[in-house]
Amino acid sequence: MRILSKNKICFWEVFIMAKEVKLLAACGAGVNSSHQIKDAVEEEMKKRGHNVHVDAVMIKDVNEDMLNHYDAYLTIAKTDLAFEPKIPLIEAGPILYRIPAMAQPVYDKVEEVVKKVETE
Repeated sequence: MRILSKNKICFWEVFIMAKEVKLLAACGAGVNSSHQIKDAVEEEMKKRGHNVHVDAVMIKDVNEDMLNHYDAYLTIAKTDLAFEPKIPLIEAGPILYRIPAMAQPVYDKVEEVVKKVETE
């Protein structure tokens, strides 16, 4: 129950969740860098009001079939995938420096992709 004004009370509210956007981050071992990017991107997108889930995996496990299940790929280092990805690639490495001026453009690019996916 929430009091709206002196004579008005709201007994229930409906929250509509935006479509979940799925992103993939990959690093050498799938443990450190990719998880730091996962946590940072999920937290920042939540602050911006988006429903984003990031999976962190080992770079050796990334293949064309795997990427087909995601809306974008957060790259950490330049990697030759031996195929042309059909989803946006976003260079997310600058997030690891923990310098807001470097991370902000990455978050903005991620949000651009997220907004596009949400409207599809």
